[in-house]
Amino acid sequence: HRESHQYVDILQLFGPITKWNARVESPDVVPEIVRKAFKLAEAEKPGSTHIELPENVAEEEADPKQKPLPREPVSAPTPSRASVEQAALLIEKAVRPVILSGNGVIRNGSSAELTQFAERLQIPVVTTVMGKGAIPWTSPMSLLTIGILPRDHEIAGFEDSDLVVCIGYDFVEYDPRSWNPRGDRRIVHVDALPAEISAHYLPEVEVIGEIRESLQALGQRVRTARTSLRSVPSSTAIKKTLESELGEHGEELLNPQRVLWDLREILEPDDLLISDVGAHKLWLSRFFRVVKPKTIIISNGLSPMGIALPGGIAAKLMNPDRRVVTLSGDGGFLMSVHELETAKRENAATVNVVFRDGGLGSIRWKQMAKFKRTVGTEFGNPDLSDLAKAFGVRGFRVDHPSGLNSILREALESKAPCIVDIPVDYGDNPFLVRAH
Repeated sequence: HRESHQYVDILQLFGPITKWNARVESPDVVPEIVRKAFKLAEAEKPGSTHIELPENVAEEEADPKQKPLPREPVSAPTPSRASVEQAALLIEKAVRPVILSGNGVIRNGSSAELTQFAERLQIPVVTTVMGKGAIPWTSPMSLLTIGILPRDHEIAGFEDSDLVVCIGYDFVEYDPRSWNPRGDRRIVHVDALPAEISAHYLPEVEVIGEIRESLQALGQRVRTARTSLRSVPSSTAIKKTLESELGEHGEELLNPQRVLWDLREILEPDDLLISDVGAHKLWLSRFFRVVKPKTIIISNGLSPMGIALPGGIAAKLMNPDRRVVTLSGDGGFLMSVHELETAKRENAATVNVVFRDGGLGSIRWKQMAKFKRTVGTEFGNPDLSDLAKAFGVRGFRVDHPSGLNSILREALESKAPCIVDIPVDYGDNPFLVRAH
C-alpha cells in the first residue's frame, strides 16, 4: 500500500528498537504472531515487540472460529549444579570479592536474596544506576551506586577486588570498560541469560537461571564468611562522605543536593520516584538514598527525555495507594507536558518536580567540559504555575530554600496532579564530576 498516507517501512523503522517485529500477511497467522510477540516481550530481557497490520490485510475477513493461542508462563532454567559449584569455589577463594548488582535483581524480585547473600558472606555490593535499590542503603554491605561517571567513589572497590560477581547485570547499565579496562578481572556471571561477551567481560563461570534460585543455591554452597573486608572500601566511610557532600547544600541556594535531601526526608520508603533524563539524573543517581527495590525508576540506556511525567502517570494508575513523585529538568518536562491533561483526566495524583534552569543542562554541561562553550542549549520557559492552571492542575513555585520542604509536603498532601517549579542552581556540577 505505497499510496497509504505517510508511507514508511515500519518494520525497518522499529527493527533496531524492538526485540522482535513482524508483519501480518494473512488473518490466519494473527494468533501465532500475537502469541509470539507477547512471549518474547515478557522473556528475559523484557522489552517491546511490534506487530504491523497492513491496511489491505485489516480489510480481509478473519475466521470467526479462530481463538487466541494459550499463554504459557515464561521462566528461566534452573541453575546447573556444576556452575554453582564452580562459582562457589571462586567466591570462597577470593580475598576481596565485590558484587556488581544490576536491574535484573530488581526485575526478578531477588533483592532480599541478594541482601541476605551479601550480608552473610560479608561481600560488599555496588549497584548500577538502574539497579539502585537492589540492596538497601542501610545495609552495611551497600557501597551505593556506580556508573554515574566514568570514575566514581566506589571504583576503588573494583580496583582492589580479586573477584567481581555480576548479578543481573547488563552492559547498558555500566560499560565493563569502565571497571575492567584491562580485561583482566576475574568475573562470575549470575543471570537469567548467558553473558554478552566482550574483551572487557569474560566470565570464568556463568550461573544461568532464575536469579533468586541461583543466589539461594550459592548461599547454601558457599560456607566461608569473611570477617574482614581487607582493602575493599568501607560502606560506613563511603556513606559518611556521601552524606557530608549531600549536606553541603547551604541555606541560600536551591541546588540539587538540597532538593534531594528534602525529598528523601519527606518521602516514605514505599513512595515511588520516577526520574527523567538530564543533569538532575546524575545527582539523583549518586545522592538519593533508596531503602526498598522498585521504589525508584531511572531511565538509562536509550534514555528518552520526557519519560518522567507519562511514566509517573502509569506508576500512579498501577499503584493508586502509593504516592508518586516525578523529577525532571525543564527540557525533559516540556517534551511531554501535554500529558498533564491525561493526569487530570485520569486523576493520577503525581507530584511533578521540575528543576528549572532555562536550558538543556546535561548537554550544556558536556559542551562546556569539551568545547568551553555552548550551542543551542538555552531556551525560555513559560510560567509553569500558569501552565499548570491552564491544564486544570495545581502549580507551586519554590522561591527560597526555606520554603522547599513545606511546599513539597503541601504538594504531596494535595492528592492531585501538580507541578512544583524549582529554579535550581547547578553551580556544583563541577564538584560532581571531580575524581574521587
